[in-house]
Amino acid sequence: MPAAIHEPAMLTDRDQDALTAAQAQVNGFVLGKAHEVRLAFVALLSDGHLLIEDLPGLGKTTLAHALAATLGLGFQRVQFTSDLLPSDIVGVSIFDAQARRFEFHPGPVFANVLLADEINRAPPRTQSALLEAMAEHQVTVDGTTHRLPEPFFVIATQNPVDLSGTYPLPDSQLDRFLLRLTLGYPHEDAERALLSGEDRRELIAQAMPTLGAEDVLRLRRAVAGVHAGEALVAYVQALLGRSRHAAGVRVGLSPRAGIALLRAARAYAMLQGRNHVLPEDVQALFAPVAAHRLVPGSEAGDGAALAESILRGVPVD
Repeated sequence: MPAAIHEPAMLTDRDQDALTAAQAQVNGFVLGKAHEVRLAFVALLSDGHLLIEDLPGLGKTTLAHALAATLGLGFQRVQFTSDLLPSDIVGVSIFDAQARRFEFHPGPVFANVLLADEINRAPPRTQSALLEAMAEHQVTVDGTTHRLPEPFFVIATQNPVDLSGTYPLPDSQLDRFLLRLTLGYPHEDAERALLSGEDRRELIAQAMPTLGAEDVLRLRRAVAGVHAGEALVAYVQALLGRSRHAAGVRVGLSPRAGIALLRAARAYAMLQGRNHVLPEDVQALFAPVAAHRLVPGSEAGDGAALAESILRGVPVD
């Protein structure tokens, strides 16, 4: 399928250098996970949110901390626990007796980067407190809407739901995450470097930001200018259609999932140094974008296996 090449997206040399340096810095903290780091930057540049799911101790929080330190943005971390309340995240209105009115005290969600650590250890009501913030970049407390700072980026980590003390995220919240990725065990050389090297937390604490708020917003505008041709859009639509009739899928992908896939593919193409999207970009991102949005049937495999099956079933014209 030929790709039409339009005018380049407005990415300056300074932006490209900063983006390259940012990825290199994060890769220096999270060893041997270059693909996963690139996916994290895809979520950031696509104006989406990132869900990192894996077993404890494999670097989920390290990746989140490394990314936040590299961005140089206002950062807050919330450790989700079984007794966490929605007001602990979004904030609360407190009556000021002297002023004779309620004053809003913002919660940690009022940050550029929010790390929701072990999000599935909180009950569903608390998990849902993030829904409006993630979707609309605002929160509503006592009937008053408060805008969140821009850019706003949620990095959530979660443990597999078969571990004790965890609550599965509702489908409506999973859909708010642009990408879900897993890290897996490090390869031998990376693990040896981790065991014999300095503590990752100390290294990250010494990190110098390579990006800022204006850089992120400018890069996001550049992503919007990356071209996706009609044939590419038709390919994405074919994947959506296939997902709704594939064996083992109870609920297929929505149009919003297709929009998310195209946004992510544009960012992925830009990170590859291109100003147009190729089918290979869509294929590289289909499972991270689609797997957590697919609802398997009772006897089907997990979302990742279904996503790979759907991808194989749709030819590239």
